[in-house]
Amino acid sequence: MKKLCENILLLFFGLFTIGFSFAQEGNQPEKNPFEQFQDLNNADEQLNYFFNSQNLYRETSTYDWLDLVTIRYLNPAKQDEDTENIEKYRLIQSKIFYDLGDYDKSLAISKDLYAVKDSLNIYIKSKLLDLMDDNYGQLKMYPQQIDVRKEKRELGITDNVAFYDIYSNLGLHRTAMNDYIAKVKKTLEESDFYAQAEYYNAVGDFLRLDESVPTALSNYKKAKGFIDVFLSDITRKKTEKATQDALFLKGIIDGNIGKTHLQLKQYEEAIPYLESAIKELKENGIARSATSENITENSLAISECYLQLNDYANATDYLSDNLQASTTENILHKNRLLALYYDKTGDYKNETLYLRKNIRIQDSISENESELRKQQLATVMGQEMELSKALLADQKIALEKSRSDILEKDRSINLVRISLLFTLLGFAGLVYAYLKSIKNQRLIAEQKYIIENSLVEKDSLLKEIHHRVKNNLQMVSSLLSLQTKNTRSKAAIEALEEGKSRVKAMALIHQKLYQNEDLSVIEMQSYIESLINSVQSVYKKGGHNINITIDAEGVELDIDRAIPFGLMLNELVSNSFKYAFPDDDENGKIYIHIRKNGENEGYFEYSDNGIGLPEDSEERAKSSMGIRLMNRLANQLQTTLNIDRSSDDGVRYWFNFK
Repeated sequence: MKKLCENILLLFFGLFTIGFSFAQEGNQPEKNPFEQFQDLNNADEQLNYFFNSQNLYRETSTYDWLDLVTIRYLNPAKQDEDTENIEKYRLIQSKIFYDLGDYDKSLAISKDLYAVKDSLNIYIKSKLLDLMDDNYGQLKMYPQQIDVRKEKRELGITDNVAFYDIYSNLGLHRTAMNDYIAKVKKTLEESDFYAQAEYYNAVGDFLRLDESVPTALSNYKKAKGFIDVFLSDITRKKTEKATQDALFLKGIIDGNIGKTHLQLKQYEEAIPYLESAIKELKENGIARSATSENITENSLAISECYLQLNDYANATDYLSDNLQASTTENILHKNRLLALYYDKTGDYKNETLYLRKNIRIQDSISENESELRKQQLATVMGQEMELSKALLADQKIALEKSRSDILEKDRSINLVRISLLFTLLGFAGLVYAYLKSIKNQRLIAEQKYIIENSLVEKDSLLKEIHHRVKNNLQMVSSLLSLQTKNTRSKAAIEALEEGKSRVKAMALIHQKLYQNEDLSVIEMQSYIESLINSVQSVYKKGGHNINITIDAEGVELDIDRAIPFGLMLNELVSNSFKYAFPDDDENGKIYIHIRKNGENEGYFEYSDNGIGLPEDSEERAKSSMGIRLMNRLANQLQTTLNIDRSSDDGVRYWFNFK
């Protein structure tokens, strides 16, 4: 009996052990990328896995990856003199150094591989050239970066060479934006919401860096709308990587909106966007090289908002010693905010300390670096000349700006040297200069406060004036409408309707001005759309079904040019509605196009595909008030209205203007 019990216990224990082992195999956790890499069979699979996987460093540090690739794979390949595997593991090693931020070492390895590029297959060449492109960009070696991009095009890796990121790094943000729009906009698909979000965010970056802040904010909000639609679209399946990329981009866009509100001094509006950006970047930015500096930049921005709102507790929470800044811009920004904090709290000793730190950093930027930047700019411009001679004017402007910046920097350095020389005159002189500086800073702060209040009051008054002018013009339009109801003459009614339409065109200008943040200019795309709606409300009753295309994106005009443009467009659109399509043709089309040619010139074109002008149009023009009005408006714009009568169908008007 005892023997039987022992056998039963042994059988039960064996079954339990087998069941437990099966359970362990079934519940075995999924391997992390570090382990999956080691399970692959050969160098080709490992190379492809490494360059196409996400979050490689989430669970395993970059240094552990470097040790693994170097010790376990690269060194044995060298001992076996396995040239092909050496090249592949060296390429992986170069990418790891890039991810560590050691761009010099990464570039040195890439150059060694580039020396034997003829023995590499096209896939390895593409990864190598991409890595060299990134390294040259980080090291600000822009001429070499352009050469790499040209070679990528020659090898068929990319279709064309883009320069917009290089232009922006060199300070030519407007040129970069124009190049970016020309290259990217035509490739966008309306249904690709993620690409649309990237596009408008990039355009917003260029505009913000160019200090066109209100327009930049408009583009950032468009980008946010597209990325929100992408994330909320449940009809399309999205991979985990696509969702994470979208959330990361959302964090970037929220941060940009917050920084734009900060530049507009809208501190309370900026804070929620910046907080959201920091949260999204921390959750979705692991193993992305730009994440750390983006978080730093947003933290500095939110700290500045709290400082301006005199909330020192929250400001110091973000502006702490744990906030690591590695770029020169972020270091200068952090020191500047610390100086502002100590100024607001009355600790002038520490304020002076951080101001001096910034002076030392700025002094450390040598004249040689400025000269190198100038040479790089000239080289980039020379490369671009081979592709497009149309950018010659932009090159001259950029070179002049570079020269003026160098001269201004030389003057600043000379002033600093003179001030340092005077400090040697004695401690008494230093104390006197310091006390005088503090007094001047307070005086400047008071004057700045008075000026800012005056500017706000002036803007409010201007908006009120434009609002009243718009109301008065609307009253005139209403009076003309009343007069129309009391008039029986068809000719008189038409004349009154035309007058009313012209008054509405001018009233719309003043409406757009008081609704705009910038009171000096009109954004023509939205203005023309509103004007067309106004004219259609009058003439579309006749049954016209006309397709109107407006191409004036990014064009802004001052009021002296916007009013003649508005009146001229009012005449042209009204004429098209009244005369161009007598048979209510549903295929009727109108095309309106305004663009900038360089900095000081523009081009205007208007066309329709209607019945065209009559044979005696020149004789009618002499007696037509509309044509005479358009010619006078063209004279106000210092140009001549051209009319194309050669086409069988339709009519075309165009002119260049300053």
